[in-house]
Amino acid sequence: MSGQTRREFLGRAMAAATSLKVLDSSSLLASGPDIPRRTLGKTGEKVSAICLGGYHIGVPRDPADGIRIIETAIDRGINFLDNSDDYHDGDSEVRMGQAIQGKRDKVFLMTKPHPRDKKGALKSLDESLRRLQTDHLDLWQFHEIVYDTDPDWIFSANGAVEAAYIAKKQGKVRYVGFTGQKTLPSI
Repeated sequence: MSGQTRREFLGRAMAAATSLKVLDSSSLLASGPDIPRRTLGKTGEKVSAICLGGYHIGVPRDPADGIRIIETAIDRGINFLDNSDDYHDGDSEVRMGQAIQGKRDKVFLMTKPHPRDKKGALKSLDESLRRLQTDHLDLWQFHEIVYDTDPDWIFSANGAVEAAYIAKKQGKVRYVGFTGQKTLPSI
């Protein structure tokens, strides 16, 4: 991987897999045993040990390739789908939404908003639900909680945690969490 980031490497690998039809249903690699399930935290939910990340399904130029990757993953036992409101300006959510039509009951669907305030988070949630073509998320995680001030911002008056409370009450979100992705400097 010299000279390239993990994200660049994975993007190129997914593009190569798509062009070679490695993930096509006729592939030998696609006909393996069932994917093991794990209990997700304290939720009791059983999710596949492998999660399909939404960033990379937005990489192929042809949306049909990204959609095929998702459909094949679901058909082969991956039920944990991850996305974010900003992956490819929402296009990854659009592709995922198209791919899960008729299969929504087979997946544990997660997406992540970036806004830290109540109003922005609620707007982001409604846009994600529209793009994903669903009425609820299984998991909604505040994305990239990486700075010391992020929790204070989210938990402040009119912070995003208020949006999560409202969304859960309305049945738009089942579980709430957060993600943190930060490369720390060497010590």
